[in-house]
Amino acid sequence: MQRFLVIRFGRLLLTLLFVSLITFVMLRLMPGDPATVLAGEDATPEVIRDLRIKFGLDKPIVVQYGLYLEKAATGDLGQSIRSRSPVIEEVAARLPNTLRLAGLAVAVAFAIGILLGVVAAVREGKWQDVTILVIAMIGTSAPSFWVGLLLVLAFAVQLGLFPVAGNDSALSIVLPAASLLPPSIAVIARLTRSTMLDVLGEDYVRTALAKGASRSSVLWRHALRNALIPVVTMVGLEFARLLGGVIAVETIFAWPGVGKALVDSISTRDYPMVQGIVLAFAVIFALTNLVVDIVNGVIDPRVRAH
Repeated sequence: MQRFLVIRFGRLLLTLLFVSLITFVMLRLMPGDPATVLAGEDATPEVIRDLRIKFGLDKPIVVQYGLYLEKAATGDLGQSIRSRSPVIEEVAARLPNTLRLAGLAVAVAFAIGILLGVVAAVREGKWQDVTILVIAMIGTSAPSFWVGLLLVLAFAVQLGLFPVAGNDSALSIVLPAASLLPPSIAVIARLTRSTMLDVLGEDYVRTALAKGASRSSVLWRHALRNALIPVVTMVGLEFARLLGGVIAVETIFAWPGVGKALVDSISTRDYPMVQGIVLAFAVIFALTNLVVDIVNGVIDPRVRAH
């Protein structure tokens, strides 16, 4: 187990290093100069030059990246060019909102997806199964930003049931979270149906039914418990995937998370802020995958050999 953890942790560090390098280089290849954006169109060349020196943009890209890694290793992600505040503080202030949004969405998707998947498996081949599969297919094809716009028009503009944007009340999170649900529900429902069908065909299920156990007891206490093992693994990966989907959703609903901050920072060429947010996303992705690997290793020791 120790060797397994060391290998996975090593892969995590390599992933973060690769993400930081790609992000750093791609930002420098973007058209536009953050010093010019910050100084304004009417700024003199001297002012722009001073700003470039202040933020280290005058140094070669290799030197800039080396200095970035050196500071990042100590937890210093630099200073936001736009707000002049430390990036780590900006990310720390906004990240809980993003995690709360993604966490609520994946929790609701897990509950609804499990229910739909079990019903589809139990009613295999019948109209309930076909209906759920069609709903899952539509959900998989529904982009979060498109669903978000429809929800805004229907429940915020027309009916006035929920706030259009912001985070001023407990109801503000409802529409953004609902926008993220369709693809997650579809994935979880289809996987639950598949694993339930496999488990329901096992000998121990037929034996329990033959001994007189009620169908509902066998279904919920025995079959579902074993069928949930791969589903729980998928939920962890789905949570990481949702963090990518929140970028568009947070922008639509003006949700004060790191996704909206990322869009704003890209438009203003705020290199340190973009690098910090992307690195934060990478850390969450990597840690989620690490936890999933550890859980899989505990459930199935054969995974540790890979």
